[in-house]
Amino acid sequence: DAQQDYEKMTQDASAKRTADSKSLTEKGNAKATAEENLQAESEKKSGTTKELMATLEYIQSLHGECDWLIQNYAARKEARAGEMESLTQAKAVLNGADFALVQRRSSHRAGFLRPQA
Repeated sequence: DAQQDYEKMTQDASAKRTADSKSLTEKGNAKATAEENLQAESEKKSGTTKELMATLEYIQSLHGECDWLIQNYAARKEARAGEMESLTQAKAVLNGADFALVQRRSSHRAGFLRPQA
């Protein structure tokens, strides 16, 4: 009776060792796969982070350009209006108009092809 119990216990222990060994191998394989996936995702994250930094830098440069355009809008608008007026007058002169006695607006600064006030 004790001999049978001993043999049964050793068989159970042997089966448990086999199951534990198989489980350990499976867990080792799962760990290796997880580490490979971690490495791949870490590299992917690094690339994505670099791309994000480049995008943020580009957005910042666009923001600076927009700020400059907004700050200088009035001066650019005035310059464009002056250019349009000058081109209109130049066109009129080429068509034969005489602007010798015409008074100019004094709000514009003296510039190319304009007599100083």
